[in-house]
Amino acid sequence: MHITPAIKKRIGIGLGILAVLLLAGLGLFLVKRQQLLEAALVRVKAKVEGKFPVTLTLGPARFTDLNTVELRSISVVPTAPLTDTLLRARTVRASLSVRSLFAGRPVFSNLEIDTVRLTARQTAAGNDNYSFLYKKKEGEPTVARDTTKGTNYGLLANQLLEATFDNVPGEADFREFLITYEGPRHRARLVMPRLAIKSGEISGEMTALIDSVENRVGVIGYIDAGSYEVDAQVFGLDKRPVVLPIVQRRYGARVQFDTVRISLSDKTFRRDELTLTGTASAVNFIVNHPKLSDQDVRFPRGGIDFVTRLGQASFALEKGTRVLLNRMEFFPELSVRRRPVPERVIGENINGLTSRSQLLAGLVMKLDVQSAETKANDFFEALPEGMFETLEGTRAEGTLQYKLHAALDMNKLDSLEFDSGLRATKFRVTRFGREDLNKLNESFRYTAYNDKGDSVKTFAVGPENPEFTPYNQVSDYLKYAIMTAEDPRFMTHRGFMEKAFVKSAIQNLKERRFARGGSTLSMQLVKNVFLTRKKTIVRKVEEALIVWIIENTRLASKQRMLEVYLNIIEWGPKIYGVHEAAEFYFSKQPANLSLSESLYLASIIPSPKRFRGGFNQYGDMRGSARYFQRLIAQLMARRGYISEGEAQSVGGVSFSGRGLRAMNFSARPDTIRLSLAPDSTRFDEPIDLLDLLGTGVPASQEVPRNGTVPPKPE
Repeated sequence: MHITPAIKKRIGIGLGILAVLLLAGLGLFLVKRQQLLEAALVRVKAKVEGKFPVTLTLGPARFTDLNTVELRSISVVPTAPLTDTLLRARTVRASLSVRSLFAGRPVFSNLEIDTVRLTARQTAAGNDNYSFLYKKKEGEPTVARDTTKGTNYGLLANQLLEATFDNVPGEADFREFLITYEGPRHRARLVMPRLAIKSGEISGEMTALIDSVENRVGVIGYIDAGSYEVDAQVFGLDKRPVVLPIVQRRYGARVQFDTVRISLSDKTFRRDELTLTGTASAVNFIVNHPKLSDQDVRFPRGGIDFVTRLGQASFALEKGTRVLLNRMEFFPELSVRRRPVPERVIGENINGLTSRSQLLAGLVMKLDVQSAETKANDFFEALPEGMFETLEGTRAEGTLQYKLHAALDMNKLDSLEFDSGLRATKFRVTRFGREDLNKLNESFRYTAYNDKGDSVKTFAVGPENPEFTPYNQVSDYLKYAIMTAEDPRFMTHRGFMEKAFVKSAIQNLKERRFARGGSTLSMQLVKNVFLTRKKTIVRKVEEALIVWIIENTRLASKQRMLEVYLNIIEWGPKIYGVHEAAEFYFSKQPANLSLSESLYLASIIPSPKRFRGGFNQYGDMRGSARYFQRLIAQLMARRGYISEGEAQSVGGVSFSGRGLRAMNFSARPDTIRLSLAPDSTRFDEPIDLLDLLGTGVPASQEVPRNGTVPPKPE
């Protein structure tokens, strides 16, 4: 077909008209979308200012390309009580769905924010510029809540998680963020050069200065907001650990780590209960607190796979939770719930206590822990560094498995349940660590320390020491008096008396202090020979493990353990060992101590510095001391250690030599014979001593593990 000039002219005119129409339409579209954008921003401003007491200022907004919006200069200023600017941002860019804009419901994505300053302030009077974000407005309707059931932690946690995930953009790039807080007691400054989210991948870094503690941390991970899934790692930059200053400030504990990884794989909210499944792990996790240990406790590598449930005033770690320390696995199940405290309990137990103590009064707790059967070497390698110094480097054969059951209702303290045990299979120590526990069977040098940790005296425990007294050269009266008063099941138990421990724990809980100890002679021996005098949780746990090894591997006989104990314990002002004690107080050899003298020495073991506390200034025995002597003597008779006649004839004691001078009694001759006044002490009430906490086996039927019965005194 031949195209004539006229046809060409018509085509050109048509194309020109089409181009003009397209340009006009495009111009109209550009003008209209700009108008719609500005109208949308006006609505956003009105909505924010209607919901919060703030003034929102939005700078000029424009399209930089077909669907990218740039907004400059944003600020949020509270209207009361403080009018300090809370937020200021220089530039915000985002992709905008044009279709959604024309539909009146703009949808943004690919968020970019540049140069943000978030400044939170609080005055000494309690006024601030940020609490409006979470406080309810006056007159806002509230849903009635049954306060008798306590806080629903599941509901609160679910709301927090959903609010967090719902506001996470699919694509984001935050640059030059500066967050500061100034308060009457604390200051914080967080600088974040960049945080990016791209296709769910998270990366960024931050420098945080809280009070005087600075951390430089990096963040990497993945997030899927729609599925409530996250897997993120926080780690220290420049090969420096991350320190948690809030824990240090509030609890006096230094907590730090090299890397922490947290993941959430499932969230289910049903019937006002939230169930979360995920993992948490740490590398080089360190804790330091004076009540925990006198040095750093380090966990090189550990983690937890958790299934946790939060509900009405309750929290639980469910079945399926696993804790991993190196190659040792634990499977804990924990439930904690708070219930109303009866008025009777408030009046009897917590009246006048702090709010924290009153909160504890309503708790009901249950804990069950079981470890997998673990190779002995894996067990010792899993022990946290700095927690078991004495055992570091220990090697062994066989397997070990640990079980724990504990339950407590703080409204009914007598309901305390506690059962802890370490089961061994073909267990044998092949090499001791820093301390050779086998030294109990040999001569060794012993250093006594005072309560401040200063050394007082060093001496040999063995035949080379002329004051060392073998087991069979110590009065049976003294041995039986000490066992009856301190540890009546010493010859038959394996280092622990759980019933005595539980009873002591109940009393300590009731009195809110360490009013009573539950240590056996085995535990006292280990504390003196292998450990420091510092009263920390770590030392107590280490003590229990060493006792278990000694008792369950039969490392030392009961007689040898008691022999060492008698030769090292403190019996007064720098008086150590039974030989020095017998000579100091009575100018006698240990074998010649009488029943009354033995009862006196047994009575001062718990508090040797109060060796004269049982007497008044004139040397008369106080009623409490008389009661102790008669009580222990009666129990010794019941167990067949002494006769009834001996128990009834318990009398006073005569001090001589240095002991008499140390007593410093008034108006007494050089040697004193103290006689008991007619005794009015009655035993109408049941005798409450650890002796009555045993298995119920009559004393006459008890046989020590070595198969011999301690001889009765003649």
